[in-house]
Amino acid sequence: MPTQESAPHRHLGGAELVLRALFTLRWQKTTRHGHDNMPHTALPSLIDYLDALDQPHALLSEDHRILHVNPAYARRFGRPMAGRTCYQVTHGHDRPCNELGETCPMQQALRQGSMQRAIHRHRHGDHGETTVEISLYPLCHGQQRYVIERLRDLPGAQDSSGQAMVGVSSTFLRLRERLLKVAVTDIPVLLLGETGSGKEVAAQALHQHSARHGAPFVTVDCASITDSLFESELFGHEKGAFTGASDSRIGLVESARGGSLFLDEIGDLPASQQAKLLRLLETGTYRRVGSSGQRQAQVRIIAATHRPLAEWVAAGRFRADLYHRLNVFPLHLPPLRDRREDLPLLVQHLLAQRPTQPAPRPSAAFLAELATLPFPGNVRELRHLLERACLLAAGDVLEPWHIELDAPTATPTAALSRKEEAARLGISERTLYRHRQRATLIASPSDGCRTPSSPGSA
Repeated sequence: MPTQESAPHRHLGGAELVLRALFTLRWQKTTRHGHDNMPHTALPSLIDYLDALDQPHALLSEDHRILHVNPAYARRFGRPMAGRTCYQVTHGHDRPCNELGETCPMQQALRQGSMQRAIHRHRHGDHGETTVEISLYPLCHGQQRYVIERLRDLPGAQDSSGQAMVGVSSTFLRLRERLLKVAVTDIPVLLLGETGSGKEVAAQALHQHSARHGAPFVTVDCASITDSLFESELFGHEKGAFTGASDSRIGLVESARGGSLFLDEIGDLPASQQAKLLRLLETGTYRRVGSSGQRQAQVRIIAATHRPLAEWVAAGRFRADLYHRLNVFPLHLPPLRDRREDLPLLVQHLLAQRPTQPAPRPSAAFLAELATLPFPGNVRELRHLLERACLLAAGDVLEPWHIELDAPTATPTAALSRKEEAARLGISERTLYRHRQRATLIASPSDGCRTPSSPGSA
């Protein structure tokens, strides 16, 4: 279900203000001449203006009917049949969203008299679905009301491995809506999620959808920087500041000037360095090692961790003041087991990223088998599993017997009962038992690369 954000009329862009002015002026003329019963008198000027815009726009009546789409809309999504409703065209529903238990942003716009914005999956003919941002602008006069709908594509951000932020599940779309709302601000964001759930991709998306997208995106790997080098790496140093400092060097904060500083695995930052980072967040200033001069940081802070920081704060393992500085706007990234509807799209995307093309295509049985897996390593584990499956596939189709799981290792869940672990992973005990058996057989040298379900298996 999409969520919306409203904005007063004064926040409308220049194009929308012109639209409102054109429509209002035309309505004034028609009312003066006693033609208030002619609802479409004002439309020609409005339609001419919509047709000149280079972004997809549609004109809707208050009963959800599509009255007109501009050429940019037709090129991007196709031209809908005359008289069809927006919920038929974009959702395939036979009733408006608000009659199906969802929030209708169009009704919100008309009721509140202000712009509404939402993220949703937009269907377009035989070309499938696309995630778009829709902005709806109400145009009202007396009893007759219209809505201008503007659509904007939302390209997925990619991390250094080419992995993009893709998905269609309600869990994923809710995350993306929150992400896009906070992206346009400069407040710190804390990304929380299991290993492999896509925190770097989310950080890249925050940067790319912000006003800082043209400036650097710099990553600080807090887990790999040694305690002795932390200040020098983050803040830079002056020549002669310490043994081996033969030249002055800027730090990562200065490298990210005007852009975003991504503090990856912030939970692994040593306690001795947490205070130094806190000062940066509190004052917005820092000093190079060996310098007494204060420098102003001009960065947006994004942090990420798979650690339970709130619990660590309570246990005294992480500074409470630093946690509250970072946790201004938390984003929880769901594990893959909570967004299984996204598996087909993720598989398609990850296969397309392989350097050897064309990649084998997954069979329906292969996708069905993937949907039963717990994926404790999340999207990263899925990517590795697909790499192995592509190497094992002799033809151009991926089948269930090409799936090889990681060999079982000692994990914190080893102390759990089978029932408890199955409940934690969101699968049945029978499915968990079957996958454990498969992983054990794969790890056995006598089985080679074969799995219990492969043709000819004993």
